[in-house]
Amino acid sequence: MGDPAGIGPELVVKLLSGRPDTSTAYVIYGDREVMERAIKLVGKSLPWCGIGSVEEVSSPGIYLLQSGEPTKTEPSLSSGRAAVSYLARAAVDACRGELAGILTMPINKFWARKAGFSLSGQTEYLARVSATDDFAMMLYSDKIRVVLITTHIPLAEVPRRIKKDLVVKKVLLVWREMERLFGLRPRIGVLGLNPHAGEGGEIGDEELREISPAIEELRDMGVDVEGPLPPDTAFLKDYDVFLCPYHDEGLIPFKLLSFREGVNLTLGLPFPRTSPDHGTAYDIAWKGVADPTSAEKALALLEKLIHNLYK
Repeated sequence: MGDPAGIGPELVVKLLSGRPDTSTAYVIYGDREVMERAIKLVGKSLPWCGIGSVEEVSSPGIYLLQSGEPTKTEPSLSSGRAAVSYLARAAVDACRGELAGILTMPINKFWARKAGFSLSGQTEYLARVSATDDFAMMLYSDKIRVVLITTHIPLAEVPRRIKKDLVVKKVLLVWREMERLFGLRPRIGVLGLNPHAGEGGEIGDEELREISPAIEELRDMGVDVEGPLPPDTAFLKDYDVFLCPYHDEGLIPFKLLSFREGVNLTLGLPFPRTSPDHGTAYDIAWKGVADPTSAEKALALLEKLIHNLYK
């Protein structure tokens, strides 16, 4: 359900109400009162069955597992604590193999931290709970797929973080996961850090020192990878996945091309996990106007991955 003060509850109702699929059991980790209020807000029927543990799921349908204490729907310590409790319960069940996959709705990092959530996001939390060291977030859409080499760090720190071993590690993760999740041996493009990919060392030497040697090593291993690519023209080319050295280098083109339809997909976890590519949107929460497009894409991708893995 995500943060009960955000748009997550509304999106859950919009996703599952009237869903024709009768072969799947959907378990909502959240709060009963919040769920009923969201159903009333959306104005659609959503029959669900309350359960105390996922072991009580006996047939396809929609279930709600009360996770944590009842909470209000305003941004607060209570809503932050509730969001963390929903995530924690779902993570444990997924790690135990009780869930085929997880779709996480947005949480607010400020209130989550106030509630004792010490990690930088849900991705990092799921990785820790599942004892996963090698993981990455892929920004996924039908038009473009992007993975970041570095994530939420100051731009000034990026050059120090771009190392050959890190580039090799990220590319190998993408290579393995695209084959495991999609049955695809991807063509991967790695962008340079500097303008024009460094111009042979004239505009920075990170490409010569770190990225190019990584590409050579990966090719020797049989990976279909090219780079370093000049960042200003890289996205005009046809690659299955782009690897970008820093946040805005990858996120700006992704959001331009797929703002409403983008999905976050976590690579490396022992279970598939997706999430919509937006936040809690407190400014429009509980007004009935939340756009479900990204969440719909996230659910469709999750169901596709589950089918690929368990068919």
